[in-house]
Amino acid sequence: MNPNAGIPVTLFPSARGYRGSAVLALSACMLLSSCASVGPPTVKRDRFDYVVAISDSVKRQTLLNLVKTRYLDSPVYMDIESVISQYAIEGELGFEFAPSFSDNNLLLGKGTYADRPTITYGPLTGEKYSRSLLKPLPISGVFLMLQSGYPADLILHVCIQTINGIDNQRTGSLSATPADPRFAEALVLMRDLQASGGLYYRIEPGEEKRDVKVVFRPPASRDAREKSERLKQLLGLDAKASVFSVVFGAEGKTGTEIGVLTRSMSQITMEYAADIDVPQTDVSEGRVRATRAPSTGGDAVASHLIRVHNGSTAPDDAHVAVSYRGHWYWVADTDLISKASLQFMMMLFSFTERGSAERQAPVITVPTY
Repeated sequence: MNPNAGIPVTLFPSARGYRGSAVLALSACMLLSSCASVGPPTVKRDRFDYVVAISDSVKRQTLLNLVKTRYLDSPVYMDIESVISQYAIEGELGFEFAPSFSDNNLLLGKGTYADRPTITYGPLTGEKYSRSLLKPLPISGVFLMLQSGYPADLILHVCIQTINGIDNQRTGSLSATPADPRFAEALVLMRDLQASGGLYYRIEPGEEKRDVKVVFRPPASRDAREKSERLKQLLGLDAKASVFSVVFGAEGKTGTEIGVLTRSMSQITMEYAADIDVPQTDVSEGRVRATRAPSTGGDAVASHLIRVHNGSTAPDDAHVAVSYRGHWYWVADTDLISKASLQFMMMLFSFTERGSAERQAPVITVPTY
C-alpha cells in the first residue's frame, strides 16, 4: 500500500435519514480519534529493529574494511549520524445529503497514513578521518581498560607499539618486523602481577589530561617479588620505586617514568587484517601477501588476533559475512575468540575522537501527529 495515499471510501451508503447519518458520523469520528495516536506502539518496534540493523551494519562494515586493508585497498567508513522516523495518520469525514433527506444520504470518509524514516550518513573524511583513524589511542583510555580488569597481555598486545624502548610486532604495507622477545615477556609479567594483585593501575584527573600511574604493591610471595624485579629490570625502571608515571613517548625520561607509544586505529586495523585467510590463487598471482604464520612469545597471546575464513559461496551460519572480489569472508559463529576480538576492535573506536569538540549536534524539530 502506498503510505501516502489518501483513499476516499463510502462508509455507510444506505444510512436511513438524517438522524441515522448523524449517529453514524459521530461513531466514525470516535473510531478515528481512538486510532490516531501511533507514536507509543512504534517505540517498542522501531528502537530494537534499528538497534539490530545498525549493529549488523557496523559488524559488516568493520569486516569489509579489514578485508580491503588486507588487499591494500582503501577502507571507507560511513557513520550513521541520526535516525528519525515520522508517522502520521489523518482522517476526514464528510456528508452528502440527498434532497429531502431521502434514503440516498451518503457518509464519506478518507484516511491517510504516512511513514517517513530519515537516516543521515556521514563519511569519515578530512580532519574527522585523521582524528578517528590516524591519531594514536589515548593512553588513559588504554589503561582504563586495564584498570577495569581486562588482561594486560591482550590489551597491550593490540594497543601498544612500544613500551619503554621495547617494540611490539609491526605490520606495514612495505615491511613487517617481529616483536622484541622482551615485549612478550613484559606483557606476561604484567598479566601475572595484575592477576595476583601485585600490580594495579591508577587514573588521576589532571588539569589538561588524565595522569596514568602504574603501582607495584609490596610482594606477598617470593614469586611475586621475582616477577616485580624482573619487570622493572626489563623496562629499565628504578628498582626501589613503587609508583611510576605513564607518559607518551618511546622511553621515559627518568627511572620513574614508563614511556608508551600507542597505536592508531589504522595500525590496529592492519594488525587484524594480516591474520585474514585469503584464497591461494590471489597469493600465487601476486594480488595479496600470504597470511602470516601464527607465532607466540612464551605465554603471550598468539599473533593471530582474529580468524576470518573465505570461500566461493556464502556461509550458512556465520557471525558476520561480507562479499569482496568474488569471494566470501566470514567469522564463524562458533569461534568465540574471534567474535570477542572483533567486538573488542569495534569497542576501540569509542576511544577515538569524532570531529572537533566545538562541533555541536544539529537540533531537529520533528512534527507529531
